[in-house]
Amino acid sequence: MAANVAGRALRDVVFVDGVRTPFGKAGPKGMYAETRADDLVVKAIRELLRRNPQLPPERIDEVAVAATTQIGDQGLTIGRTAALLAGLPRSVPGFAIDRMCAGAMTAVTTTAGGIALGAYDITIAGGVEHMGRHPMGEGVDPNPRFLADKLVDPSALVMGQTAENLHDRFPTITKARTDAYAAASQERFAEAVKAGSISQDLVPVATRSAELGWGLATEDESPRPGTTVEALATLRTPFRPHGRITAGNAAGLNDGATSALLAAEDVARELDLPVGMRLVGYSFAGVDPEVMGVGPVPATEKALSRAGLSIEDIGLFEINEAFAVQVLAFLDHFGIADDDPRVNQWGGAIACGHPLAASGVRLMTQLSRQFAERPDVRYGITTMCIGIGMGGTVIWENPAWNGGDK
Repeated sequence: MAANVAGRALRDVVFVDGVRTPFGKAGPKGMYAETRADDLVVKAIRELLRRNPQLPPERIDEVAVAATTQIGDQGLTIGRTAALLAGLPRSVPGFAIDRMCAGAMTAVTTTAGGIALGAYDITIAGGVEHMGRHPMGEGVDPNPRFLADKLVDPSALVMGQTAENLHDRFPTITKARTDAYAAASQERFAEAVKAGSISQDLVPVATRSAELGWGLATEDESPRPGTTVEALATLRTPFRPHGRITAGNAAGLNDGATSALLAAEDVARELDLPVGMRLVGYSFAGVDPEVMGVGPVPATEKALSRAGLSIEDIGLFEINEAFAVQVLAFLDHFGIADDDPRVNQWGGAIACGHPLAASGVRLMTQLSRQFAERPDVRYGITTMCIGIGMGGTVIWENPAWNGGDK
């Protein structure tokens, strides 16, 4: 590699494998209402080890687990506690990360940097969010100076209001467009489920309910197949009277966990681990907190520039659908059509859900699977907006690329 530190070449970092629990609806009636957050992420870590039996657990150098609300069963340095609960050797350290929605994404990029530098050979990175037990904002105490000194508009602290602000900034993104995009996301996700594209990475989770007894979560709880634009048009707009953001064109409140295995490419080859995709580069960028949904735009521009690539080089996009308006703002900026088949071809968070800090690895896992089916595609990106005015983008290369156009 061209880059080097103190005369040493940086190592190539690869995404080996990724899994997730089915995503549940947050709340007392959700399938994980009586399931602990740490048990969800432990389940995901154990599944990674089960799928990759050739990996000696003692070779894992770090476990990074993200959670937005680091309290209760999502606290206590969850990366370390989850490693212990998952049965990893006590010699394996761990830590916790918080970058709101991009928590798992940051767990990946942070440990990937350690692999590139030679501090690690193999890491586990992921995230968990139990929004039923820990609603967004639980226990937080924003400094009054944010409002008193007018550092941010009050709407910056309510994600749905920031999405309404994004509509204000981009009036060509109408509610009709966002509803059409949302209905298409539901349809694409339903088709991917039927094709078996989603189930391959879902980890069944035993659930318990005082009312229903024991159960087994095997599929996402939020999708609404058959959703129509006409039905979406009737939903109320809770963040603004006569607004544009509804429960139908935004991701829901969800519980779930993700986990990914990363490695230096030479180590993956040594241990005969699969190589799903190769890390090219990543960037995070800040934007006005009042329109946090535009964050993926500067983050992507920054990542592409540093990698020496252009948007035309990207053959697949996995964009987190926190709100449809946020995805459409990204597409408009880069001149990409609303229905471009390169974008979220298996649907997105509007359908399957968005358990905040867990979602970044879901995007990566889906992109890795799509790469395997598309040897004509060389580069793909995973990108997402982040609360308090940020965006994050990771660029990946397809190891199965056969020299096609992109």
